[in-house]
Amino acid sequence: MHDRDGRPDLEVIVELQFIGVAPSTEDRDSPTAWVDPDAKEIILQGRKAGDDLRPKVHNSPAPRHAPGIFDHEDVIRIPARMAAILRKTCDVAEGLDG
Repeated sequence: MHDRDGRPDLEVIVELQFIGVAPSTEDRDSPTAWVDPDAKEIILQGRKAGDDLRPKVHNSPAPRHAPGIFDHEDVIRIPARMAAILRKTCDVAEGLDG
């Protein structure tokens, strides 16, 4: 559904469960973690991988997986200072099954 200006009606969008934002970030640099309880997925916002990181990812495939970043995937950077938030995010997501 859309409002009278053609924008999506936010009331019909399923809410994500906010978990946390990286400590010591400015309002325009906000690595963030959520959980989508309906899809049972972890959602992360971070800095886009630049040209320096993409080749490293391409050349470091997971075992038994093809190298590369597929069209339906992307790579983001998450600062290490988010470790505690990522652990909490995983704990919340794991709890959705129980």
